[in-house]
Amino acid sequence: MTSEERIIVGSEEWCVFPSLNIPAIKARVDSGAKTSAIHAFNIQGFERNGEEWVSFYVHPLQNDRKSVVRCEAPVVDRRTVKSSTGTAEKRFVIRTAIELGDNYWEVELTLTNRDSMGYRMLLGREAMLGRMLVDPAESFCAGEFTLEELKAFYGETEHLTGLKIGLLASDPELYSNRRLIEAGAARGHEMVFLNIKQCYVKLDLQNPEVHYLGGHNLTDFDAVIPRIRSNVTFYGCALTRHFARLGIYTLNNADAISRSRDKLSSLQALQTADVPIPTSAFANSPVDVEDLIAMVGGPPLLVKLLDGSQHRGIMLAETESRAQDIISSAESRRANMLVQRYIREAEGRSLRCVVVDGKVVGAVEMTADLKDGRLFRQNRPAATAARATDAEKQLAIRAAKTMRLKVAGVDILRSSGGPLVVSVTAIPRLEELERTSNKDVAGKMVAAVEKALGWRLAAGKRRRRRAKSVR
Repeated sequence: MTSEERIIVGSEEWCVFPSLNIPAIKARVDSGAKTSAIHAFNIQGFERNGEEWVSFYVHPLQNDRKSVVRCEAPVVDRRTVKSSTGTAEKRFVIRTAIELGDNYWEVELTLTNRDSMGYRMLLGREAMLGRMLVDPAESFCAGEFTLEELKAFYGETEHLTGLKIGLLASDPELYSNRRLIEAGAARGHEMVFLNIKQCYVKLDLQNPEVHYLGGHNLTDFDAVIPRIRSNVTFYGCALTRHFARLGIYTLNNADAISRSRDKLSSLQALQTADVPIPTSAFANSPVDVEDLIAMVGGPPLLVKLLDGSQHRGIMLAETESRAQDIISSAESRRANMLVQRYIREAEGRSLRCVVVDGKVVGAVEMTADLKDGRLFRQNRPAATAARATDAEKQLAIRAAKTMRLKVAGVDILRSSGGPLVVSVTAIPRLEELERTSNKDVAGKMVAAVEKALGWRLAAGKRRRRRAKSVR
């Protein structure tokens, strides 16, 4: 195609995607961007006739969250794309036909949430090469749609009336985060991933705010589900606390998350509430190692090194001499340490009960590879399916309630004297439990948000109540 035959377009144009049932969507024409992108949310991959497909929803009109189009398309790739802000994101890529005025051809589109961007679509240079010339001083060279036409296009489209829920986390690709996004979308909600490090807050008595990268104000959320990594506990909890200040419901509040990250404080809270725990001792550079060992009944025992509020690792001491060596080593490093009676009959196994909204929704057995004198970092112990007894379920519920957590992973040791709570986490991993039990734990968590906000499916219609009404 010669330059005389190329389409002249402006800096913004109306596009049509007939295969996606999108009769009009305004695009930013940007030759500086390599790939084209369309606004998409509730993105879910699935298989059809042995091929990978993806379904997603589109808000085709800017500043209009009521007009919604549901789309499906074959997946041609999953590609890491870096945005203009430098943020890398792995996206589904589809190939579909585009109409621009009287012109028709196929383009590749990446799927991403552009809710905070100025345009629902970005037309990049790969889609324009050899076909278009851009006059940045012009707009809508290929034609415009009137307001009446847009109303006619989208007046009868599906209207989602679910909640707008933010997932406050660090990595959208983690299993637990993906499952929560999928579970919320399946229940009719708009799920938005919020990267913790890209959020920042405005402290103001009359008008507090949370902003996102690019200056976008995050005040229209109904709820936020915090999934805070240990290395960003302080900042993540500060954000969670500020969302609550705005009247946005948070599943697990900041104080409860922070308290659960402090292993010593957790055990002290459980002890105060008469929740059975293993006999433990806490010290910093003890001068009487023998007495510290005697406090927990002697070896075998566990030495848990603590760095501030974070659990760093566990060492098993089978003999008194080994225990003295480990504790003395920790003393020389001026490390805080928790010395705990080793429950030999548990054989390194613990029962992880996941509690959601006052109920145990599933359990899995975790096996740690503990050996005498070796540091064990608890990244991913082996997991197998398990069934909790009624007594263990009640104990897990009591522990979660004591820690004031709506969602909790409660680790229980099965001792000869009865079940003991060894730790409580506010951010339980979902992968092991869902894959070993086939239970929809993510869906239970979203249902807990719905219950708190008074959102329910009744008479075939989704009803919605803003979070501010229940604060």
